Amino acid sequence: MKTLGLIGGMSWESTVIYYQHMNRMVRSQLGGLHSARLLLWSFDFQEIEKDQASGDWEAASGKMCDAAKRLKAAGADAIVICTNTMHKMADQVEAASGLPLIHIADTTAKAIKRKGLSKVGLLATRYTMEEDFYKGRLIEKHGLEVVIPNEENRAIVHDIIYNELCQGIIKNSSKENYKIVIQSLINQGAEGIVLGCTEIGLLIKQQDVAAPVFDTTLIHAQEAIAFSLG
Repeated sequence: MKTLGLIGGMSWESTVIYYQHMNRMVRSQLGGLHSARLLLWSFDFQEIEKDQASGDWEAASGKMCDAAKRLKAAGADAIVICTNTMHKMADQVEAASGLPLIHIADTTAKAIKRKGLSKVGLLATRYTMEEDFYKGRLIEKHGLEVVIPNEENRAIVHDIIYNELCQGIIKNSSKENYKIVIQSLINQGAEGIVLGCTEIGLLIKQQDVAAPVFDTTLIHAQEAIAFSLG
């Protein structure tokens, strides 16, 4: 079993899900008292969010690269960034660590293609929805079509992530708001919905949506364990 180096804490609410899912998968596949071989670097998310909000991505990238180097020094065989947004600096993190990085967008694209879909709607932080580091990868590397909410709905989705989900707050009213946004994406032709923030799965489940839902947290964790057990 290879050792996975997790860069988490962004937020810890979703990092917990990574940890639980990875261990449950290993136990399911190997049985007995087996569990995942993991190293975790967990950030104080307040520090990272400050860099995000101010647009100081260089500072954020420096922190991420330092974490990856520390994980390599501790014995990690691969890096797993436990958040979609911070894949903005995935290439820098991979280069700094010298380890393979299991990219969340690539694993999600594989899952979408296995379902035979070609056009998906993306829910995520404003950074992930509006910039090209994530949706551009889905489009250019994997040949998918990606639609995002309008400006007003992007603000709703983003604010709920940071003001509620990252703080462990789950509201039925927010679920209803998300369902309205999701329906608008389906109306634009989305065949499936990508939960492109690792916290959104806390709020939205498959039973809430008529179209296939792709929970990137679970998909990413599954791919990482496949690598570990390789």
